[in-house]
Amino acid sequence: MKCGLEIHVQLETDSKLFCDCPTNYQDVPANTNICHVCLNQPGAKPFPTNEKALEGALKIALMLDCKIADDITYFMRKHYNYPDLPSGYQRTSIPIGYEGDLNGVRIREVHMEEDPGQYKPDLGLVDFNRSGIPLIEIVTEPDMNSPEEARAFLRELIRVLDYSGNARGEGSMRADVNISLEGGKRVEIKNMNSIKGAYKALKFEMVRQKNLLKRGVEVTQETRAFLEAQMITVSMRLKEEAEDYRYIPDPDLPPMLAEEEQIDSIKERMPEPPHIKVKRFMKEYNLAEEHAKVITSELELADAFEEIVKQIDAEFAALWMRDELKRVLYYNKMSFADSGITPENMVEFLQMVQKKEVTTKAGQRIIEQMPISSKSPRALAEEMGLVGIVNDDEVLQAAKQAIAENPEAVSDYHEGKKAALNFLVGQVMRLTRGKAEPGNTVQILKELL
Repeated sequence: MKCGLEIHVQLETDSKLFCDCPTNYQDVPANTNICHVCLNQPGAKPFPTNEKALEGALKIALMLDCKIADDITYFMRKHYNYPDLPSGYQRTSIPIGYEGDLNGVRIREVHMEEDPGQYKPDLGLVDFNRSGIPLIEIVTEPDMNSPEEARAFLRELIRVLDYSGNARGEGSMRADVNISLEGGKRVEIKNMNSIKGAYKALKFEMVRQKNLLKRGVEVTQETRAFLEAQMITVSMRLKEEAEDYRYIPDPDLPPMLAEEEQIDSIKERMPEPPHIKVKRFMKEYNLAEEHAKVITSELELADAFEEIVKQIDAEFAALWMRDELKRVLYYNKMSFADSGITPENMVEFLQMVQKKEVTTKAGQRIIEQMPISSKSPRALAEEMGLVGIVNDDEVLQAAKQAIAENPEAVSDYHEGKKAALNFLVGQVMRLTRGKAEPGNTVQILKELL
């Protein structure tokens, strides 16, 4: 199998690519964020290219290790007729960046486009609020050899886009998937709007083409649509070639040139790409790849980690941030940036655990409260009565009480039911208000039992 992707993602700007209409197309009634330029009314002329969109496209291209075109770039008119395209053509630039790389997948080119409107064929309605929003299109070489590789690439790409701060991420993504099997022709599947959708479409299409080739049936070069509700692809039309779009340079738009000073300025300000950061964290902090990937899942989380490890052992901090902190953030459906947790909070919390001022179990309860409380970790621990670790004699007394009060659990344990021991550990934790060390508690219970 060979697979290449064409990924369209909206750029984060306040105004559209060629006019000053707002880009918040989902929060307003249909056909309100529009003007004569969006609708391509007779005599309407586009504004020069949105500078923030151009800078965002350049930054993303650089983060994907692309070479930046050192010659004049310009917009072309790509002609096709569809109800969501009032002009009868879509403006798309020639490549701004080219010959990039993301974890071994070659990036053929990066260019800009204007988004069309939203057409609902079942109702015959068109909403032009989205028309003219700036897009970046990232085109890969056919370097992926399985649906799993394509999914991994898309996940990494979304991380790069999130780090850039100039793209709207997976929520605005639309991916076209090109797939062929040895001995067959290339098929394009249009407009997947999620990583999961692209993966499912590839899985189905791979099996469909394989079965055709087994029966000696030729795979037709065509464009197909993925029906997510049925998990199948269906034919849309025979595949177009570039000449079918009748490209011409747009005479209404001035050419663009990325000056060397502008590129140097973007390089100085742009964050380290996540795939590079993962490798650095593995080398600099001696982290396992899995730890490094989780901690770099958000730029703010990665930055916080680098502040924390100035005072806390890197491996110890990584374990708590990967397992417990991410668990709590995921449960609360929030990012680290939205949690209100600061590096200083995490340092105070981890020092309490390291110094055995609180138990591991108590630490888990404290960290669960940190995103929903404005109090410091120490204040939370004191308020919850979790400061301090009980001695072995107190644990022994609590264990004896737990065994005496729960004869059924004792019987279950002797019958080989492992869950009974966990239950008894929980009872000891209750009796000691979470101040007993879980490992020590297990050992004492086993000896008593």
